[in-house]
Amino acid sequence: MMENSKDPLHGKRLDAILEELLEYFGSFDELGEQIKIKCFTDNPSINSSLKFLRKTPWARAKVESLYLYMLRQKKKSGL
Repeated sequence: MMENSKDPLHGKRLDAILEELLEYFGSFDELGEQIKIKCFTDNPSINSSLKFLRKTPWARAKVESLYLYMLRQKKKSGL
């Protein structure tokens, strides 16, 4: 019998996380305000951001942390 993981990041692809964050915050500009990294502020795109985040563990950790925060906010507001 398979157990469900309580980790909200379990099985979640980085591209899906990034797309959900963009939907929640509305644009790369807003995302760049939350996490000050060049891949969100200087000529941003999904592909360039994914490339950077996959090579940069500290940046990926910040994105994952913001994603967890977003999930808590959504749950809190009933979305």
